[in-house]
Amino acid sequence: MAENKDSDLQKIKELIEIMKRNELVEVEISHGDDKIFLKRSQPQPAVGMSGAVVPTAGRDISNASAGTNAGQTSVPPELLSVSEPQVKENLVEIKSPLVGTFYATPSPDSGPYVEVGSYVEAQAVVCIIEAMKVMNEIKTENGGTIAEILVTNGQAVEYGQVLFRLRPD
Repeated sequence: MAENKDSDLQKIKELIEIMKRNELVEVEISHGDDKIFLKRSQPQPAVGMSGAVVPTAGRDISNASAGTNAGQTSVPPELLSVSEPQVKENLVEIKSPLVGTFYATPSPDSGPYVEVGSYVEAQAVVCIIEAMKVMNEIKTENGGTIAEILVTNGQAVEYGQVLFRLRPD
C-alpha cells in the first residue's frame, strides 16, 4: 500500500511540474468519482509569484482503487511551503494592467516589440494585451533595458501579472 502512495505522490509532483512549465494556476482532474484539484497561489504585487501548491477538496487517490471515500490527497509539507523568490536588485516590473491575451508582436508576421537586451525609452510600447477584441498597447513608465520576458506570445495573462523586468537607466 505504501508503494501505491509513493506512486500517487510522484504523479502529483509531475502534475506540479507540468503546471510550473506551462504557467498554469489551477488543474482539476476527475476520473470517475475520484477528483484532484491543485491550485498555485496567484502573483502578489509586492512579493511576486510563489511556487506554492495548495491541494483542496478531493479524495485520496490511493483509495480510489479500493473504492473508499476517505479524506484529502496528502501532499508533503515541503511542497506546500512558500519560498520567497530571489529579489532581483534594481529591476522594475512591468505588469499587466488588465486580464487578456499577451501579444509580443504588433501583427503575426512582424517581429516582437522587445526582446531580452532591448533598450526602450520611457513610454515605449512593449506589447499588446487583447481584451474583449480590443488591442491595448502596454507602455513602459521608465526607460531601460529589458532584462526578462516572463510570458509567451498568445498566453493568457491576469491583472497585475508581471510581464517584463526592466533594468532602468
